[in-house]
Order: sequence, then C-alpha cells, then structure tokens
Amino acid sequence: MIHPSYVELMKVVNNDVEIGEEPVVNSRYSIVLATAHRARQIIDGAEPFVKNPKCNKPLSVAVEELYRGDVKIVNEDND
Repeated sequence: MIHPSYVELMKVVNNDVEIGEEPVVNSRYSIVLATAHRARQIIDGAEPFVKNPKCNKPLSVAVEELYRGDVKIVNEDND
C-alpha cells in the first residue's frame, strides 16, 4: 500500500479550505495531475523541498512535499 493514500493526501491539501468554499482538489485525477506535475519539475532540475526524502524517486518526493505542505496546489485561474 502506498503511504500516504490519495484520500489522506487530499485531506492535507484541502485542509485550509473554509466551509462553503470549493476544495482545491476534489478528485483522485486532480491530485495525480498535481503530483505528476511536481515530479516533472523535479526531474527537470527543480530543487526538492524535502531535504532527506524517504525515497529518492521524483514521484515519491513530490508526494512527500504535498503531504508535508511544502508545495501548494493553486488553480490555473489564480496564477
């Protein structure tokens, strides 16, 4: 089993959302897209925010960054 699960990851990402607001991530698809996007940034040379990751694979580092809150997901409209 992968830890954290996508459900746990979605809870962490949506933690700061006020009641009545639209959640940042509302499906597995959107959390997977965001994680994959961050993994591609790491592959392309972006410095990871996690100093000693449990695993050095870019996707695992991206998941850990999202879970710790080091990386935030923003809507494209908010860029």
